[in-house]
Amino acid sequence: MTAETRVADRAPPVWTCPFCPLLCDDRSAAAPGCARAEAGLAASAAGIGSAPSPAVPARLHGLPVPREQALRVAAEWLHTARQPLLAGWGADMAAARALYPLACRVGAISDVTAGEPLAQALRAQQDRGGYTATLAEVRRHADLIVCIGSWPAERAPRLFERLLAGRDVPPAIVVLGDGVDPPRSITVEGQTTDIEWLPPDQDLPATAALLHLALTRPARCPDERLCALAERLKAARYAVLVWEPGQLGVHAGLVIERLQGLIGRLNLTGRAAGFPLGGSGGAATAQAVHTWLSGLPLRTQVGPRGLEHDGLRLGCERLLADRAVDLLLWVGTYPEQRPPDGDRPRILLGPPALAASLGHESATVFLPVGTPGVDHAGHLLRGDSVVMLPLQALRPSALPSVAETVTALLAEVQRLDAMAATEVVA
Repeated sequence: MTAETRVADRAPPVWTCPFCPLLCDDRSAAAPGCARAEAGLAASAAGIGSAPSPAVPARLHGLPVPREQALRVAAEWLHTARQPLLAGWGADMAAARALYPLACRVGAISDVTAGEPLAQALRAQQDRGGYTATLAEVRRHADLIVCIGSWPAERAPRLFERLLAGRDVPPAIVVLGDGVDPPRSITVEGQTTDIEWLPPDQDLPATAALLHLALTRPARCPDERLCALAERLKAARYAVLVWEPGQLGVHAGLVIERLQGLIGRLNLTGRAAGFPLGGSGGAATAQAVHTWLSGLPLRTQVGPRGLEHDGLRLGCERLLADRAVDLLLWVGTYPEQRPPDGDRPRILLGPPALAASLGHESATVFLPVGTPGVDHAGHLLRGDSVVMLPLQALRPSALPSVAETVTALLAEVQRLDAMAATEVVA
């Protein structure tokens, strides 16, 4: 064995960080170099060398019960519910693959909690289509990056490190948005890149419309700064617009449509693309898996007429506010994910730490589960929606995964269905 091999054997293993859409997989958990990863590890009590999570029993109405009893009660609630809602979906691919057959069995509506940005982005894609780029394409080709409405590094701290690494000549970076506080510059691999901030004089939908006008009819655009930006976009070799659907406000879908229209115009004479950033915490994975298995995205109901998708009516928050569902099955394994309150029965799947913040539990079943990328291995879809990355078990524990728990729930529901069918025949 060579000296180099011995050093490599002692080096900390790389780890896929599950705490933001980038799923960075080039560093160890001992030194992730990312504030969000460090906060996620601390909240998950998953620091290097830490012990597995202490045993936390399942809970029924706020009282500890054997896990088998909690599964049995949860299955009975699912079996008798008239309109259950499967929400949250803060887990991995295996969990999503297990949740969809359960939704089909009990006739549930499926949506991720706080799924409105995801739905608005999808609606814009359905209505108008669009041009998007991958991380690698932006890093290799972009010479002008314009961030629309937010500074995305607040939620994906290593974004610009990933986009600028290895560049001899970094791209120009412009931030277009009011109330945004970007840094004046960023330094990657010893090379400093200035950041230009362009605060508009109007709200974001109007700004997007004016930028489109500046590109198509510059003489009619009253904002000289936007006209100058439009000229820079036309002159760029490869322009990339970066946006976060969750930061675009209530009219995110309209803003995205306008931005994609602008990108389409640029592609008539040059090269441009969009880079939407979102879907963290398993949301993008849930959307993709549900679409793969059913042919329809989330916000879909399984009912007497088969599968019905409605991106407005079947939103999780709308259904809960309107009391349109009588049972909530919620899945959230990452630290920032918390179940919605309410007086309807709830079946909650989350990490042991969630037990301390469940609030009123008069009609609640809590089943502790592991976190993908911490307690067990798994897979998540990266934010650019082109690759499913493997997650490593940072601190293997005895906690069951969401997929194992949902599979057990489905088996119990099927047993109850069989019993009911037998009684009818008899």
